[in-house]
Amino acid sequence: MQNEPQRWIIHCDCNSFFASVELLDHPELKNVPVAVCGEPDSRHGIVLAKNEAAKKYRIQTAEVIWQARAKCPDLVLLPPHREKYRYYYNIINEIYQEYTVRVEPFSIDESWLDVTQGWRLFAESPAALGDTLRRRVREATGLTVSAGVSFNKVFAKMGSDYKKPDATTYIGPENYRDILWPLPVSSMLFVGKSAEARLGLMGIRTIGELAAADPKYLADALGKLGVELSRYARGEDQSEVRRWGESDPVKSVGNSTTFRRDLKGPADIRAGLLALSDEVAGRLRRHGLWAGAVQVTIKDTQLKSIQRQ
Repeated sequence: MQNEPQRWIIHCDCNSFFASVELLDHPELKNVPVAVCGEPDSRHGIVLAKNEAAKKYRIQTAEVIWQARAKCPDLVLLPPHREKYRYYYNIINEIYQEYTVRVEPFSIDESWLDVTQGWRLFAESPAALGDTLRRRVREATGLTVSAGVSFNKVFAKMGSDYKKPDATTYIGPENYRDILWPLPVSSMLFVGKSAEARLGLMGIRTIGELAAADPKYLADALGKLGVELSRYARGEDQSEVRRWGESDPVKSVGNSTTFRRDLKGPADIRAGLLALSDEVAGRLRRHGLWAGAVQVTIKDTQLKSIQRQ
């Protein structure tokens, strides 16, 4: 293959993972709006995940149940079963390891695979291997996967997000400008609400404009993140896919999110903290750690941060 990239990375993302796993036991709810919720019997429980039918009602992760039901009165609520998610996580990643030793989970439902050395053993192209992985997972578990195929990790991840559910998107050196650069800058991996707002003030609203911006200008506005985003937008990410089980020593565990609306009142805040704290606690348990200190950071609508430890 002429001018072939030096690397081929596939990012696999299970579609609506928590909800899809729960629906394996409830096939009668496949086309019904369903949300997986913490404390489903409480009005102030949190939406942890939702299926495709619920997404059509604009139901959001971390939304409280009463708000979700205001949008969709017929929403069916199911409790989470974390042991099931771990079970399917292991099955899916065992499939990935049949094709490469470089399998790096990004979360419980997402993994990168570096298939540079061996894709020719399994398929006529890296994109065809993405289709093979999707088929293998579907046959083994009944779950669907979206795959992004590219020459770096960032673009592979953006490829799996580009078309859902159950699709393979190829983003190569010859087409990434056409596919990614017209997208809003918020579609860029690691661009959160705060970075999006700052970039907007700089007149940067698309990924193409981010790629064309002066890196020094971005560094002055966003520090190290600005330099990294500049490289990512131009396709210059060189980060490696780790081998399965390989990781740096864990020094801290955290989680953060930007809520779709401002949290107001104690009930709202407790609900938001519950979702974040539950994920942090799960990660601590997986690493066999306990917390010697707890830190909370709050950022308001003016992007002002308050931190307490």
